[in-house]
Amino acid sequence: MTANALSADFIAFSIQKQVLRFGEFKTKAGRLSPYFFNAGLFDDGDSMLKLGEFYANSILQSGLQFDMLFGPAYKGIPLVTAISIAFARMGHNYPYAYNRKEAKDHGEGGTLVGAALKGRVLIIDDVISAGTSIRESVEMIRQAGAQPCAVSIALDRQEKGLGTLSAVQEVEQTNQMPVVSIAKLADLFAYLQGNAQLAQYFPAIEAYRANYCVS
Repeated sequence: MTANALSADFIAFSIQKQVLRFGEFKTKAGRLSPYFFNAGLFDDGDSMLKLGEFYANSILQSGLQFDMLFGPAYKGIPLVTAISIAFARMGHNYPYAYNRKEAKDHGEGGTLVGAALKGRVLIIDDVISAGTSIRESVEMIRQAGAQPCAVSIALDRQEKGLGTLSAVQEVEQTNQMPVVSIAKLADLFAYLQGNAQLAQYFPAIEAYRANYCVS
């Protein structure tokens, strides 16, 4: 499957599961967005299985080289689990880890759970808004003596961050590592153009893209 076909299938799947919705939604940045993506609504076994496969195929297509996966709490925890299972089904058995928000003061203690952080670590998240969870993940991985090598996300909204770059581009520039996504706003744009049933949402997304996004 080509990257374009993978993106289109993922957008269709997200709309079907009502993870990707259209209307008027307030973003963390205070903007009124004509669409909203909530990965938390992939909320059953079948959708998580398919989501993991979308991520795994996107990562494989990117050609990223890595040794293990890391999912920042909280959304990154089910994501990294699903993706590692998808990889294992494809014959790639990667270790994975995630963090707790609060340190555990009994048992093994600490904030990290799963495999020991080592080698090249691929960070998993759903979207990048302010990049806070990525910054925290990079710090934890480096403190453990490992190397954060890239980030994989579901949807790149391609929205501007603090300046003229998008939030994703800022993460790439600040941390000197690539961010790959299953789909981008540009893919959603193309999908809507080719779908008569959803064409009504195209003008609002086109206007939003012109005001707040980068190409």
